[in-house]
Amino acid sequence: MPVLLFLYPDESPKTLTAISLFVVALNALSGTISYARQGRIDYRSGIGFVLATFPGAVAGAVVVGYVPRRMFDAIFAIVLISLGTALFVRSRNTAIIDPVTGRGVVRRLIRDRAGNTFVYSFQMWKGMLLSVGIGFISTLLGIGGGVVHVPVMMSILHFPVHIATATSQFVLVFVATEGSSIHFAHGVLGWNEALGRAALLAAGAIPGAQAGAMLARRLTSSTIVRALSAALVVVGARLALQAFNI
Repeated sequence: MPVLLFLYPDESPKTLTAISLFVVALNALSGTISYARQGRIDYRSGIGFVLATFPGAVAGAVVVGYVPRRMFDAIFAIVLISLGTALFVRSRNTAIIDPVTGRGVVRRLIRDRAGNTFVYSFQMWKGMLLSVGIGFISTLLGIGGGVVHVPVMMSILHFPVHIATATSQFVLVFVATEGSSIHFAHGVLGWNEALGRAALLAAGAIPGAQAGAMLARRLTSSTIVRALSAALVVVGARLALQAFNI
């Protein structure tokens, strides 16, 4: 989505989010297949998050049609910089996380194909409630939700970064597909130039998702978090300059 904003400075947010969500859906499907082979997807949690994102996803796909371009760029920049900063702070915080207590706590034990074991717990109701807002932001900004969902799953729900990344891809398939379907229904993404752009981007995104999933197996959690944090802040700052004509 940031690339589209740079390439098409005069295009409407509605059109760009429609293109982006179409690409995100195919990218997420490709990534999900790879992560499924690795055995790192928390399907039980993911299905709950998917169901919770639907209302917000519908609202976001509709609301974006009423947002002016400069305002859209500014909102996007603020979201990216905020997320990047939060991730950086988290990556430097090595304090031991206290066990999750209270109502609705679920515990997970996932062992991937490589023999790595991930043990964690969280409150499912909290995850589903957060997913409503994530669904809205995802389709409003055309980012599918991974860039928002992964930090939330890590910092608030205490998911291990590798499980959060894999499960987020699974959730993205449904959220991005729903957002794309709404844009198709409204005629924003039909048999036109927008769909052609989306198809060309998807042609690169699908193998890119496979490469990213393979690379994630070789990187430590802290490396992934810091790389994502830096990318978010840099892109957010660039969009802020564009939004405010600096």
